[in-house]
Amino acid sequence: MTMAERNVSSLAVIARKSLFVLFIVTSTLFIFSWFFVLRSTGMPRFIDHKLLPNSKLNAVIGSRSSGSENQKDVEPSIGNRAILVDNEEEETPSSSSQEKEASQANNGVKCNTNEKVVLLKVFMYDLPPEFHFGLLNWKPESSSVWPDLQTKIPAYPGALNLQHSIEYWLTLDLLASELPNPPNARTAIRVRNASEADIIFIPFFSSLSYNRFSKINPHEKKSKNKVLQDNLVKYVTAQREWKRSGGRDHLIVAHHPNSLLDARMKLWPATFILSDFGRYPPNLANVEKDVIAPYKHVIKSYVNDSSTFDSRPTLLYFQGAIYRKDGGFVRQELFYLLQGEKDVHFTFGSVKKDGVSKASQGMHTSKFCLNIAGDTPSSNRLFDAIASHCVPVIISDEIELPYEDVLDYSEFCIFVRTRDALKKNFLVNLTRSIGRDEWTRMWKRLQEVQKFYEFQFPSKEGDAVQMIWQAVARRVPAIRMKLHKSRRFSHSISREGKGVSRIPSPSNFW
Repeated sequence: MTMAERNVSSLAVIARKSLFVLFIVTSTLFIFSWFFVLRSTGMPRFIDHKLLPNSKLNAVIGSRSSGSENQKDVEPSIGNRAILVDNEEEETPSSSSQEKEASQANNGVKCNTNEKVVLLKVFMYDLPPEFHFGLLNWKPESSSVWPDLQTKIPAYPGALNLQHSIEYWLTLDLLASELPNPPNARTAIRVRNASEADIIFIPFFSSLSYNRFSKINPHEKKSKNKVLQDNLVKYVTAQREWKRSGGRDHLIVAHHPNSLLDARMKLWPATFILSDFGRYPPNLANVEKDVIAPYKHVIKSYVNDSSTFDSRPTLLYFQGAIYRKDGGFVRQELFYLLQGEKDVHFTFGSVKKDGVSKASQGMHTSKFCLNIAGDTPSSNRLFDAIASHCVPVIISDEIELPYEDVLDYSEFCIFVRTRDALKKNFLVNLTRSIGRDEWTRMWKRLQEVQKFYEFQFPSKEGDAVQMIWQAVARRVPAIRMKLHKSRRFSHSISREGKGVSRIPSPSNFW
């Protein structure tokens, strides 16, 4: 081998060794860099909630958020049954056993009534009566725009009007918080200074306005419902509270799917209380921004229910409108599919004549009650079934449920995908496969959760009114964060734009 060849061979060996050493060093640095990145993005271990505004509200909400993060999907035991299940039972320290029992009865939602701690401070606009109790033919006898709850409470119309009466009950509850002897159940309290409030409530009876005044009378260009919405938008958007936040910290109820149809595009920054999102685009209303509230059930509650698995002879029950639009096509398909099945009651029905009485009797004597999507994903039958302790079978792929962040519906409901429900014999085989013990567990759980769906005045601990206010309270931190972020460049905007408030479009706000 020549000298030149030996030099070339030595250089090659050195080069290979250098590349190997470089690879080792680079790999080591890469691994360490990832270690420090992952460590830096971990969750903070210690947060002093006392440093946060309204610390009691944040502490309660924070405890529920940590619990909801531990939820995971599980395989259903039968068919498409269970959807979500809590892996951990959280215990909140309390000063008395009575408070602990109340917390457990509310499925972990602490109400703090014994300490009389108010979770939610609400500023409510003094809207003219035409927007609320005036729609019930109430007329003020003094300068006050509100009825005197100590003398007479204006009655809400019955029948199907009642199922969307949520704003009525919430408004009554806020007014009651100002009475000399307010009800013991006080998740929310009315405050007179908007700067002290967690949320600003717009008390417009939107569902009643739609149900009663959506038709155009002769010699009118607009219905009274549209006129009220136009006037509402003018009133609210002119208030300094709306201008200050762009409506981000406002709350309005639009429980009927067609209510607030004209005003919703102008009031969209506010948090909506809805029955579902069926007639809302996702950039306008969604589960992260808004609150789902239950219907007020139409049938009578099953008081002193001592029924058993064997004393309810009907296997599967449905009575209602069969031919519906949009997602409601499945009702018609199931009607033909279940015809002639033993122990299955599937017929047309309405609230007219003795329709409610027949439905009550039918649900009280049935093991399972069908809740099928109608014109929109939700329907009042779910809450009628809960009040009847008839295990709901939910066939609605797009449904959103009230309080589902704190309540596991798989403990007392059966969920079936639409495509499975339309398979021959699927529903019948599924419900027949549920034995006495499993059905009894669900039946008992229905009795435990029933109070979460009861609307009444005065409101009581853990009822629908209190549960809705608690759901709103859990939205407050996210609302506050969005509001604070929107103010980051307020100084530069005010100097360049002379204080003009710019509200982002719905597509990028949430």
